[in-house]
Amino acid sequence: MNKPIIPGMHPDPSVCRAGEDYYLACSSFEYFPGVPIFHSRNLTDWVQIGNALDRPGQLRLPAGTAASSGIYAPTLRHHDGRFWLIVTNVAGDGNLLFHTEDPAGPWSDPVRLPDVHGIDPDLAWDEDGNCWCTYAGVGQVRIDPTTGETLGEPRALWSGTPGAHAPEAPHLYKIGDHLYLMIAEGGTERGHAALIARGPTVNGPFEPCPDNPILTHRGTDHPIQNTGHADLVQAPDGSWWMVLLGVRPRGGTPGWHVLGRETFLAPVRWVDGWPVVGEPGTDSPTSPHPTATEPVRDDFDKSDLHPRWISLRHRPADHCTTEARPGWLTLRAEGGSPDDPDVTFVGRRQQHLSCRARAAIDATEGSGGLVVRLDERHHYAIEVADGQVSAYARIGPLRSLVGSAQAGPGEVVLEIAIAEPRTPTDSHNGPDTVTLGVVRPDGTRTELARLDGRYLSTEVAGGFTGRVIGMYASSGAVHFDWFDYEPVEAAADDTTKWDSEQV
Repeated sequence: MNKPIIPGMHPDPSVCRAGEDYYLACSSFEYFPGVPIFHSRNLTDWVQIGNALDRPGQLRLPAGTAASSGIYAPTLRHHDGRFWLIVTNVAGDGNLLFHTEDPAGPWSDPVRLPDVHGIDPDLAWDEDGNCWCTYAGVGQVRIDPTTGETLGEPRALWSGTPGAHAPEAPHLYKIGDHLYLMIAEGGTERGHAALIARGPTVNGPFEPCPDNPILTHRGTDHPIQNTGHADLVQAPDGSWWMVLLGVRPRGGTPGWHVLGRETFLAPVRWVDGWPVVGEPGTDSPTSPHPTATEPVRDDFDKSDLHPRWISLRHRPADHCTTEARPGWLTLRAEGGSPDDPDVTFVGRRQQHLSCRARAAIDATEGSGGLVVRLDERHHYAIEVADGQVSAYARIGPLRSLVGSAQAGPGEVVLEIAIAEPRTPTDSHNGPDTVTLGVVRPDGTRTELARLDGRYLSTEVAGGFTGRVIGMYASSGAVHFDWFDYEPVEAAADDTTKWDSEQV
């Protein structure tokens, strides 16, 4: 219980159903490819089947795109046999609309909506086939989804509690005899909440639910916080469900969340024409057990990377390839260290509170390594260069060398181990400990640095993202034979079992 259905940085979920199949999309910010797409048959077990924005022509993130900028808050809908996706690129292109027959892709080139102003756009069709776009604020305008043209003047709708912060994430639904407008308010931090109103048409007027907010954990000690930005879906059996974002803060006061905003599931029942939301973190009753797990190792044996792998702002083929050395991932440096926005980087979201990542690297033609990052100013890295392994910590304006050792000849195995504190309620504890080290050919693990994880948290760094762990090149070309990622049970974690040699 209290577990996300899609852990790690997967915020702003939007869900739709086509027959027996569910599909879900999330925000992706400064990462390329953008907007991960997931599939499920039971609302609990999800598999990533692609990324909607996987071509440079669909997703333009200039070199100057700031961390936590880029792609915000998609809405995913299935209408008249076609899937539709609308997002905001706050890095410059504004609101964009895409469509496809197959949600695994490919998706269309973008249709621009220059006259739709406001993030978090929603799509809904009325009984006459008119398409309505509702957006943060909360405003609404009719559009032609094939051209992006606005039809008529925008109008203001119900926007939640008078004076409340950030009315956003609107979604419109035709349920029974009413049109329902669900929104979020309070900001995506501890005050986040979901509210709902209903009316006779897509334009209102809207009557607010007497029990608003229908979802919030503000002011509680619930282990899931920041709950909001929700979407509704009906199962084939007639039951209703809500997907929503939330965070799992850890450590002492004020609590730090490091995985970003994650996607949770909650049951919904209807009472007197209003939705009543149950406990987030609840499994769908049709979920099989145990849940299938992803493979630990990626050997880079395929020509294309799995859709879970993401890069910063773009991914030029000549800087990231599995064909230069078959069975290896080759990264060629474009920028310098992880401090630089244009560093050549391929990573995956950290999805577990305690986990271990390892990579085998050949840096004889350059320098590079393994990094756990929140952004350019908050990351921990372990790098191989000129026969030396060096561990670095970047916290705000400070970058420090925190440990080093001889690399030894040939392939080097680097490790980042992350563990929750053994006494999580201690007010002095951060959310976790991040250990950087080297794994010797005989299996001996040499610790180079053990660091407080709070400095790689949203509460310290700001922004809207979570941690990503991956590989980078800082100069020349570096080759990675494999990459392992696996969760570690906190009670059984062995991140303290390192060789006594610490340099």
